[in-house]
Amino acid sequence: MSRKPAWWKESVVYQVYWRSFRDTDGDGIGDLKGVIEKLDYIRSLGVTMLWVNPFNESPDKDNGYDVSDYYAIMKKAGTMADFDRLLTETHARGMKLMMDVVVNHTSDRHPWFIESRSTRNNPKRDWYIWQDGKDGEPPTNWRSYFNPSCWELDEATGQYYMHSFATEQPDLNWANPEVREEIYKMLRFWLDKGVDGLRLDALALLAKPDKYADAENPRDIRYLTHNPGLHDYLQEMNREVFRHYDIMTVGEIAFATPETGVLFVDEERNELNTLFHFEVADEMPEWDMVRFKRIQMLWAESLKGRGFGSQFLNNHDHTRQVSRYGNDKEYREESAKLLATMIHTLPGIPYIYQGEEIGMTGVRYETIGDYQDIAMINKYVEEVGKGGDPAAVLRSLQPLSRDNSRSPMHWDDSTNAGFTKGTPWIKINPNYREINVERAEQDPNSVLAFYRKLIALRSRSPVMVYGDFTDISGDDAHLYVYMREYDGTKWIVLLNHGESPRIFTFPEAAIAQKTHNPVLVLGTHETSETWNDEGTIELRPYEARIYEMKE
Repeated sequence: MSRKPAWWKESVVYQVYWRSFRDTDGDGIGDLKGVIEKLDYIRSLGVTMLWVNPFNESPDKDNGYDVSDYYAIMKKAGTMADFDRLLTETHARGMKLMMDVVVNHTSDRHPWFIESRSTRNNPKRDWYIWQDGKDGEPPTNWRSYFNPSCWELDEATGQYYMHSFATEQPDLNWANPEVREEIYKMLRFWLDKGVDGLRLDALALLAKPDKYADAENPRDIRYLTHNPGLHDYLQEMNREVFRHYDIMTVGEIAFATPETGVLFVDEERNELNTLFHFEVADEMPEWDMVRFKRIQMLWAESLKGRGFGSQFLNNHDHTRQVSRYGNDKEYREESAKLLATMIHTLPGIPYIYQGEEIGMTGVRYETIGDYQDIAMINKYVEEVGKGGDPAAVLRSLQPLSRDNSRSPMHWDDSTNAGFTKGTPWIKINPNYREINVERAEQDPNSVLAFYRKLIALRSRSPVMVYGDFTDISGDDAHLYVYMREYDGTKWIVLLNHGESPRIFTFPEAAIAQKTHNPVLVLGTHETSETWNDEGTIELRPYEARIYEMKE
């Protein structure tokens, strides 16, 4: 963790998946006016940065991540005037706005691709990745994220184009300097409007492999990422764009490890401010405390003195954290508060995904027809096509479906949870009558109330941002206890991630001495107890406490 002060390091980011946030025109799809309508609510949380998922013009095959016009607003989302007002109103409330930008690929409806596929000798042919087939088959056996092959035959020109995601999302050829300059021009357009941050989608895929040869294990798609030239592109992007603006940049970096991840954010390398890695959200299907602690330790060690990381457990691509990593039944509120405490006190910038702050849960729809997630639907078709039992395939895909987090926001207990007066684009979670913002606002002990306290605490406590990190709980499978220390301030965070009471014994007798005078800063449960002379403390199920050690 670098201690060099910067406003973006002190950020708390709130992610808005606008199509599921608030619908103002009754078409069943959220819109930018809906985000504007709820800005006071967002501001009331204490967050400082608003991240809005892609709203550029798009055929919407992958919920906006297939852009057909970088300079226009998707009609479902609204107009450029709506965006300008969103930016102005966000700034008026003292918050900043982060835009989600897709630079690895475009839509197949983008004018660039329409030109590129028109003839083999079109000037834009080399703006995308084109290859000849091999013995009547695709050029390689590579898979895409969403399909069994990342190659699609264009019958008119007789070549295959590469798509790392859906067939409607052809990959740009970043090796072509004309492509890079067009992307930089586009980024400058939005930054000149006053956008404060960029969340850069699928950055690990920009550079393509040196050779188009079959992979030994095509299902391990790491070969699509971290290829030679990637860091050259990012350093050029920084030189040409980022360094000229006072902004926050965060890269979505698939398959980043502590060793490779630090290269993207090392402050001496001039690439990105921070990154998302997925060693938890992608690679840890269910809660594993020992594994999670090891991941946190390795990243903290790698980034120390060099760069800054991010903390999140759910977003628009991952199941809601209280269902996946907590207990969304008898301990829903307790585990939601515990996970929040952990994310906001570990090193890095905390991200809140809409609805997380009221403890919204994942959803299970009854039929595949209720799902909209293109990745899930394609996988379902593939597995059933291989002979899988449809009901069993559906059950296997439900827990990690991206639609778990994409069901609409719960504002109140009225029809459609106050999200829309029309028919929602995707079904509402049936538990909205029990879990909604209006109800949470009336409960001083709600998950929402706790988030506000936690965020307020971060805003006045540099130790949460810049503090050194030391895990003192070892390989305990349920207890996570760590210290944060900065400029003479020492905090101890204690977490019991489990359904039974647990006793923690401090490894150092000095910590337990009363001369240190532990003061409870924040806790998930009502309590006045500290630890005893023997240095032991009992934590209830899903209890979290933050203490400051006074000399």
